[in-house]
Amino acid sequence: MISCLYGILEDGMFATLKLVFVYLALGPISGIIGIPYTLLVGDITWLYRVAMWITNAGVRAAGITIDIGGFENIPPGRSCIFMSNHVSNLDPPVTIPLLPGRSSVLLKKELMNIPILGRAMRMAKFVPVERGSRRDAAQASVAAAVDAVRSGLHILVYPEGTRSLDGRLSTFKKGPFFLALETKAPIVPIAVSGTQTMMRKGSNAIVPGVARIQLLPPIEPADYATREQLMQAVRNAIAEALPPEMKPADYLTMAL
Repeated sequence: MISCLYGILEDGMFATLKLVFVYLALGPISGIIGIPYTLLVGDITWLYRVAMWITNAGVRAAGITIDIGGFENIPPGRSCIFMSNHVSNLDPPVTIPLLPGRSSVLLKKELMNIPILGRAMRMAKFVPVERGSRRDAAQASVAAAVDAVRSGLHILVYPEGTRSLDGRLSTFKKGPFFLALETKAPIVPIAVSGTQTMMRKGSNAIVPGVARIQLLPPIEPADYATREQLMQAVRNAIAEALPPEMKPADYLTMAL
């Protein structure tokens, strides 16, 4: 039993090292070449595509297989707000590279301080968020997200605000729904499962496996009279698509 557990931990750290190696080997090179090129031509498209390729390559090097479906649910020709449940640090690198076009994402402000990477994220219009921040800082984040969507980008949001402690869908924050109502952009709910067992909260070890991503039918903010109704519709859609062990504790109440 102990030897089996040791083997799992050893495999997990090896998978993590492979992911980190890909990022460290390819990331700085792409930044050193891509950032000056982007500044020269005034277009970040090439750098974004390279970054997404590297991100996906690192995930696959770690032994993660991705099963994704529902691309037909993305409204063509429109900027969308992708809203996903959040159960692991692996969720963004697994999801973002597979979304069509260019996507911005809300992320911790501290990540913007990483050399090279932080500069690239600012150029890509990623939106910094201060956890537990003041009201004015929160409003600035929403304004930056609105600007990203209106510039033609998609945006990926985790409306729970942080990773779930037990893998179950938790309550939603109001901020992302201010964004939706302000931009009138269609919301494409995303149900993610599998990653909660690959990198648990508080651990850096990756356990190889299958990450399942389901893009769900779009929800139009204009169809709802209030922010609360819109929030509940999105939460219901994600909850319905998750496996039983990941549905929220209040799922039966929601379904009534």
